[in-house]
Amino acid sequence: MPRNLDLTALRALVAVADSGGVTRAAGLLNLTQSAVSMQIKRLEEGLGQAFFTRSQRKLTLTLEGEQLLSYARKMLDLNDQALSRLTDSGYEGELRLGVPCDIVYPQIPAILKALAREFPRVRINLVSSFTQVLQDGFGRGEFDMILTTETEPLPGGEVLASRDMTWVGAPDGAAWQRRPLRLGFMHNCIFRLVAQAALDEAGILWEMAFDGHSEQVVEATVAADLAITARLKGNLPEGLVAIEPGNILPPLGQMSICFYDAGMHKGPVAEALRMQLRCAYADLPAQPRSVAAE
Repeated sequence: MPRNLDLTALRALVAVADSGGVTRAAGLLNLTQSAVSMQIKRLEEGLGQAFFTRSQRKLTLTLEGEQLLSYARKMLDLNDQALSRLTDSGYEGELRLGVPCDIVYPQIPAILKALAREFPRVRINLVSSFTQVLQDGFGRGEFDMILTTETEPLPGGEVLASRDMTWVGAPDGAAWQRRPLRLGFMHNCIFRLVAQAALDEAGILWEMAFDGHSEQVVEATVAADLAITARLKGNLPEGLVAIEPGNILPPLGQMSICFYDAGMHKGPVAEALRMQLRCAYADLPAQPRSVAAE
């Protein structure tokens, strides 16, 4: 009597192999860690083989595991193709996307609107947070794709573009001239450390005008000309303008917009989202609004 391999267990095998660990695989599969471990154990016991070895806190495929992984990918691909063809399920489901709050607008609303129009039965679950929070969540398997703003990407990250950073203030504002220079940043904002380091190196005294967790309060403080902040050129909040550094404020250098993809979702919906993200962030429009700092 021929035996059948469990596709659910094979999917767990592929997820663990691709992610390098049970924790992230569990997040990608929306299962508990114990459930994923049990599926791998059941698969190993059923075939009488060990498919993973643990080294330096990472699971590594054995030779038998590599062989089974090749078959598993083919079997799951055929299974998913059959379901997609017969039930149109390839155009259903959920994709989990993480984007830093400072680069959500104006690109993300247009992307979500286009995908909703083309794939109305697919839900894009958008989370906006700090780069470090998104990277931590991605490592736990909580996101399918994330964008980040960072100086250098972590392993697996793809640099979509490198953008100049700019000081940002109120239109016709004078906060950039006052000393100590008052800054407005959210507590975990990666731009905050860059700005503070640049000012320290230039010998410019500064103090925090806001140091909390509300982007709206930061923008309101800057718009009221009570502080300045920093952003990527081309991604300025509505009602704020770039302050050209000139000889007064130090340059802030560049920051990269990076893309991370767990690779668990195939098919037209995931490919459309990948393409939209790459196209939208690889060629940001120039931001014409500015006020000279002379």
